[in-house]
Amino acid sequence: MDRKKELKEQYKQMRPDMGIMGIRSKLDTWCYIEGSQNLRAVLNGSRFKLETNFHPSRELLKKFQEQGVENFTFEVLEQLEYDKDETKTDYTDDLEILLLEWEERLVNQGITVVKR
Repeated sequence: MDRKKELKEQYKQMRPDMGIMGIRSKLDTWCYIEGSQNLRAVLNGSRFKLETNFHPSRELLKKFQEQGVENFTFEVLEQLEYDKDETKTDYTDDLEILLLEWEERLVNQGITVVKR
């Protein structure tokens, strides 16, 4: 097998961390949450989009512009583990359920939640 095919196969076998990430305001009780099958990518992407004023959540973007990057935390709220059954590749429903659980948990703490 040539090197290009090896790398392609390795990429297909990668299992990035998935779960729920949050962007919280330090100044008020406000949090943006999003589920992703690649947490690192969505955290880095969200930060970049906010810093370049191009995030899809207008509400988050407005808060970010008003309060500044220093007043937000970017965090992984919970990781979702992969099933032992390696044939499962679609975790969309699992992430949606976990996202709803986190929304309820944060609302019960008095935090305003915005989802994508």
